[in-house]
Amino acid sequence: MDRHSHWQHVYQTKGERDLSWFQETPEISLTLIEAAGLRLDTCVLDIGGGDSRLVDALLAKGVGCVCVLDIAGEAITRAQARLGPESQRVFWIVADVTGEWAARPVDIWHDRAVFHFLTDSADREAYLGQLRRHLRPGGSAIIATFGPDGPEKCSGLPVARYSPLTLQSTLGPDFTLADFVIHDHVTPWGKTQQFQYSRFQRVG
Repeated sequence: MDRHSHWQHVYQTKGERDLSWFQETPEISLTLIEAAGLRLDTCVLDIGGGDSRLVDALLAKGVGCVCVLDIAGEAITRAQARLGPESQRVFWIVADVTGEWAARPVDIWHDRAVFHFLTDSADREAYLGQLRRHLRPGGSAIIATFGPDGPEKCSGLPVARYSPLTLQSTLGPDFTLADFVIHDHVTPWGKTQQFQYSRFQRVG
């Protein structure tokens, strides 16, 4: 099964509370987005947003430029249905982040748990190419992955685990680490998973 088919199947067969990454409120993401200087005219791109509740929170704050990218059209359909008419305020992109897609330049790139699925170096390079293409100089990249003590697999797929420093090394000299949070996420069924959330500023 290819990557697109895998994630389509996940969202077609599981409800949001059947997914390990479900959060009622994405508090850490919101805290780091606020720390990045969120304003009403800030443009935020949520990579792998799926049917995450982050988009709801950003719209509730009155943010005027919100983009959500996900490989699974089913996930985006679910988010649009939940938001109802508010979904028209969002720019939706159905695409693999490592593939061909386009969006306006953004001030904040947010990714909770996509990058750690990219275990192939070519996929990571393609991701970083899109990050540099779409994030404005001086903008912030907030990337959350499983931490060093996190799971080695998720949704049946292998993952790469990172510390803030190893993620900094992977992103390279165009990005400086501004802040990070180590967080024990509790799944809907009570299992604990270590995440790291890192906020980087683009300097080049």
